[in-house]
Amino acid sequence: MKHLKKDVAMNDLDEFVDKLQEQIFDEAKEAYGEKGFQRWRNPLYNGRLENPDAHARITGKCGDTMEIFLKFENDCVKEVSYVTDGCGSSTICGSFVAEMAFGKTSDGLSEITGEDVLKKIGMFPEEDKHCAFLAAETIQEALRIYMVSTER
Repeated sequence: MKHLKKDVAMNDLDEFVDKLQEQIFDEAKEAYGEKGFQRWRNPLYNGRLENPDAHARITGKCGDTMEIFLKFENDCVKEVSYVTDGCGSSTICGSFVAEMAFGKTSDGLSEITGEDVLKKIGMFPEEDKHCAFLAAETIQEALRIYMVSTER
């Protein structure tokens, strides 16, 4: 009898967790759209690069910190990554800005803005749009550091 009660309790818990997960996913899809939701679930370019040519770290007004790592080859970004201690919105924006930077020249990088990041994502919560500007600001700072380091 004890095993039956335990099995029923576990089934109830599993059902509760499944419903909660579904609700969280539905809310994330509604907030971020399908592209943002997929990136939230599976962020690309996340992690630290060893021996980057440039690295920038900026803490935004919201308290989230974004770091961008760049490696160049022939003035083109050959590797890029980001890390953040922020929310899902910061993760999404960091991932998209890194994707946008990949393969770009320093001139191309200099043109990336927060608005560009938001356009790339497509849909984003109004209250979290500052995360896109933090990501763009961080990549601009990494570019500045790279440019200063390569001046001769």
